Amino acid sequence: MTGPDDAAPLTSLGPAWPERAAWGTATSLRAWQAAALRDYLDRSPRDFLAVATPGAGKTTFALSVAAELLGRRLVDRLIIVAPTEHLKMQWAEAAAKAGLPIDPTYSAGKGKISSDYVGVAVTYAGVGVNPLALRIRTERFRTLVILDEIHHAGDALSWGEGVREAFEPATRRLALTGTPFRSDVNPIPFVTYAPGPDGVPRSVADYTYGYAQALADHVVRPVLFLAYSGEMQWRTRAGDEVAASLGEPLTKDLTAQALRTALDPQGSWMPAVLQAADKRLSEVRRHVPDAGGLVIATDQDSARAYAKLLKSISGESATIVLSDEKAASKRIAEFSADDKRWLVAVRMVSEGVDVPRLAVGVYATTTSTPLFFAQAVGRFVRARSRGEIASVFLPSVPRLLGFASELEVERDHVLGRKVSSDDDIFAAEDDLLARAQAGESASAEEQAVPFEALGSQARFDHALYDGAAFGHEGEVHVGSEEEMDFLGIPGLLEPAQMKELLQQRQASRGRARKPRAPEPDTVEQVTTHEQLAVLRRELNGLVSAWNHRTGQPHAITHAALRKECGGPAAAIANAEQLRARIDRIREWAMRRTS
Repeated sequence: MTGPDDAAPLTSLGPAWPERAAWGTATSLRAWQAAALRDYLDRSPRDFLAVATPGAGKTTFALSVAAELLGRRLVDRLIIVAPTEHLKMQWAEAAAKAGLPIDPTYSAGKGKISSDYVGVAVTYAGVGVNPLALRIRTERFRTLVILDEIHHAGDALSWGEGVREAFEPATRRLALTGTPFRSDVNPIPFVTYAPGPDGVPRSVADYTYGYAQALADHVVRPVLFLAYSGEMQWRTRAGDEVAASLGEPLTKDLTAQALRTALDPQGSWMPAVLQAADKRLSEVRRHVPDAGGLVIATDQDSARAYAKLLKSISGESATIVLSDEKAASKRIAEFSADDKRWLVAVRMVSEGVDVPRLAVGVYATTTSTPLFFAQAVGRFVRARSRGEIASVFLPSVPRLLGFASELEVERDHVLGRKVSSDDDIFAAEDDLLARAQAGESASAEEQAVPFEALGSQARFDHALYDGAAFGHEGEVHVGSEEEMDFLGIPGLLEPAQMKELLQQRQASRGRARKPRAPEPDTVEQVTTHEQLAVLRRELNGLVSAWNHRTGQPHAITHAALRKECGGPAAAIANAEQLRARIDRIREWAMRRTS
């Protein structure tokens, strides 16, 4: 090898390209990866879209395809497009282990690279900046382009146009995604669309491997969601003071403001939830000694504050990752290799970043889209051994609980559908996410909030597992025995054992808390109004979870409960009638999951 890579075809590169047999002996493919590879090689398409749940091993599949095509001399060069700078490095490291040397430092317009490399890794933002330079590189050789998390080609108009211009002449294009596509009006480059049942064009995947299938194959972990609600108080820009309960039905604006109040590190909600999460991590580490936790924060100030809280709670400093820089990548790698307890990050660890020992998560960000939620939860589901369980702590927001209930649902990209009004509240957050992936940061004006958080109190709401809600009757205070029923679940359990244990703990606590005659000195401690409010809140939460599990509207569920249990509407039902409906909807959930 005497010249730069652009001066010679692959056949003259000699020892820089490993024999195909070396790959086969170094890597063992999972069943789905082998099946997808066979399908790809049998059909040999120019464009191929593989949709596989986070943690399933899309990288290994893609590198298997690359090794086959390069080994068979069907392509000469490889270009990998990733969402972030960190993921470029991660791809290069994975490719190196597979015997495929990739230059992760390449930037469009750089020109020639060392002949030791068989390809380059770039970001979508980098493609958008100089697509022409990458088009020239793509045209000069028979090129395979791997588009990791292809949905990012739709994050910005310039990104999509850049991807199409740069890679239109590619010999092969392999698109990957592990998260739900958004519904919008912009087609994603190189993705095939076909009319759905409603006549609206939808993306068509060539191979799909969903979370439910991966869970059955023990490729990913089951997820236990732990939802926390509580009372929030804040002051609006107009000076009005507002109090509302996180977890109760609220308007979209009030829900967004209550969520931001809950996530304020100066309140009581976040310290209580972080303490609960640290207890859960301690329990998991009894069975999985190197298990780690991740807090996903909205901004840098919050991340630093959460890290300070975690140090006071656990006695150990947390690793903080604030931006997509080389130092951040090094910190992630160090955390992945050691046994430290907590990692706190702003967005960049939410997608694609591989830290297999992450087992406990705290969703402490206002970003509330299906795409981001799936990316975030995907950081905790990678299975290493049988029985490992992921635990994710959530604010009790209906939108997030719905995503948790629908974790197994597969989504296609739908064209011709505008973003719903529910998404509008968080549109600014999506814009910040896209810019964060492009290496930008929010301005001071964008970080400003339209209200002042005054205070917050947390309480345990319920656990959500396999789409079913499990919780105790009445309020569950942070630090109580009822809360520990769920925080103390063993760190190693088979899915069936987890479901059985949740049902047992709920049933045993329900029997222990049956109504009894109050002592004379406690009669006035809980008013009728407070008791009814607690019961309505619990019923509404279960109805909401049932809606997200079955799609049945809330009103229809309430009507069905009234028909079976009797009594008036929930707003004027008495305590006995509300308890009967709570018991009945729990029976429905248990029958559905048994």
